[in-house]
Amino acid sequence: MKEVNSERSSESPLKIKSAIMEQHWTDLVFIHWRYPVDVVQRLLPEGVEVETYDGDAWIGLIPFNMNDLGFPKWKPLPYVGSFPEVNVRTYVRCGEHSGVWFFSLDINKLLPTFIARVTYKIPYCYGKVSHVRNGNYLKTQVSRSWPGSGTSSEVTVKYGGKTDGDFERFLTARWGLISTTRKGKPIWAPVDHPPWSLQKAEIVSFEDELVSSTGLPIPTGSPHVMYSKGVPVRIGMPSKIRKF
Repeated sequence: MKEVNSERSSESPLKIKSAIMEQHWTDLVFIHWRYPVDVVQRLLPEGVEVETYDGDAWIGLIPFNMNDLGFPKWKPLPYVGSFPEVNVRTYVRCGEHSGVWFFSLDINKLLPTFIARVTYKIPYCYGKVSHVRNGNYLKTQVSRSWPGSGTSSEVTVKYGGKTDGDFERFLTARWGLISTTRKGKPIWAPVDHPPWSLQKAEIVSFEDELVSSTGLPIPTGSPHVMYSKGVPVRIGMPSKIRKF
């Protein structure tokens, strides 16, 4: 268990020189709950360790819109260039790297779902997904079709008023993702983007099965909720984590 209470920089320390992919994340909602460390740790592979804040692990439900997905200097990819996504995630460390660990990522595009699962072992899921902003309200709906079916989520939030602090940066200032190869070896992919502009948010309505579908208990207690208009993103080449 790695306790992270020191102030995190809101700016990426990586400054990726040669990105392999570019995209734009927009209208992000960050919903987070406390979880006991051992409950989250048991779902992670050997060598990947939960990072904590205030003594607990944190699980996030993150709806947003993925826009302009493509390769550097190329136009956004047709068909798969823009789509809504809802992911369930936590924050981990492996070797010298700190980053995001995804438990699930729901989108409405079948081809990238299949490619991500087969090539990078990232747990994308396919189904009906929408994420729509109306004024300062955002409504997210998910109905998963594959793998499995019947898992759903419907969330509405309202945002307004700036927020920033050490805890907010712990949840959002994440400069890479950690996953595993098909052989179970941990890998790291760096991520670079401008500092977040974060706003306070609150839940208006909430019915969700995505978090519990990962094997986690149903979340309890009042969540921490934020909104961001979004950031342009550059992703670097994945590499094996040397410790392993």
